[in-house]
Amino acid sequence: MYTNFLMHIQHCVQHFIRIKCEILDGYHYKVASWCTKRISSTNQGNLKKQKSRDSCRNERQLFLLIMSNVYFDNVMVTRGMQAYSIEVCRDDEQALGISIVNTAWGLGLIIGPAIGGYLAQPAKQYPHIFHDKSTFGRFPYLLPCLCISIFATFALISCIWLPETLHKHAKFEMGAETAEAGTTQESTESPKKSLWKNWPLMSSIITYCVFSLHDTAYSEIFSLWTVSGRKYGGLSFSSKDVGQVLTVAGVSLLVYQIFVYRWLNNTLGPVNSTRIASALSIPIIAAYPFMTHLSGIRLGLALYIAAMIKSVLAITRVSGTSLLQNNAVPQGQRGAANGIATTLMSLFKSVAPAGAGVLFSWAQKRQHAAFFPGDQMVFLLLNVTEVLGLLLTFKPFLAVPQHYK
Repeated sequence: MYTNFLMHIQHCVQHFIRIKCEILDGYHYKVASWCTKRISSTNQGNLKKQKSRDSCRNERQLFLLIMSNVYFDNVMVTRGMQAYSIEVCRDDEQALGISIVNTAWGLGLIIGPAIGGYLAQPAKQYPHIFHDKSTFGRFPYLLPCLCISIFATFALISCIWLPETLHKHAKFEMGAETAEAGTTQESTESPKKSLWKNWPLMSSIITYCVFSLHDTAYSEIFSLWTVSGRKYGGLSFSSKDVGQVLTVAGVSLLVYQIFVYRWLNNTLGPVNSTRIASALSIPIIAAYPFMTHLSGIRLGLALYIAAMIKSVLAITRVSGTSLLQNNAVPQGQRGAANGIATTLMSLFKSVAPAGAGVLFSWAQKRQHAAFFPGDQMVFLLLNVTEVLGLLLTFKPFLAVPQHYK
């Protein structure tokens, strides 16, 4: 049943790509628009034929992009895929491009926890299939790791068919120069500005890093909190229960990215949507410690709803700040800008798990403190980082790129 469900989700995503593949027509580049206005009618006919071929080819590119992001989901790959989606989408469809990439990430959130929860310790979960003295019995986490490695191999192979977008730009630029042969050349290139002095870029990167710190710490604390005992303020969940919660959150993320985020971004814009998502995350996080007073179906209902809403709000912030970063620089500097963002974000993410683990261990020892006892202190500090990120989305700190003014 679970396999059939995943196949149905994949079919829906493929159908969605076929409907929306017109965003990949290759004509969002400025040089292409310049060519369309100035070249002869004969060349226009040739470009229309090229447009049709590019549209079909880009549909395949985006599907490979999704498969790569589903099966090969890490920080560097995800950032590269987001930049790639900006490259192949028109300005008015960039939110949809980011949304599709994050949809692939949402599929990874469905598949990943399911693999970890259902395949870990197979000798205990499926004793009629795996014996205690077998290889998978002696190495209880070998089976999920093996499946992940196989998925990553397929993703690596699929990347072979992803063409470089810079080559596509060079092709259009060559066509523009040919069409304008014999006329006065006007320089359209502006001198490259130092990325470190580009405040719209750096302010969005810093904001994104703070949100990444929060999200990574939240993921670490959420897992520790749900599996810890009731006497320590936890929920006494098993690893399988936690995997199911994260899987349901991933499904909600998938639906949100496909059907809601594009409309939300077009209505509110990336800055306002980021602010609203950050503000709404605060009461969700504050409610977690009080769920220990619930049990049974009330606990499950409250936890599942909170986890789904928190995942949706988190991806809204990530998508909004990613759009700001990629539109704060010209195409020639986008790779370097994403490299800086990935490096700084990785530094914040490397601190978050260790800090969250130490904080959680310290909170376990103060269950009867007068000031925010136990896990209440953990979630309070999570909210502090969330408030800090929210404040960074306002002026004078955050400078909005000219693209959104």
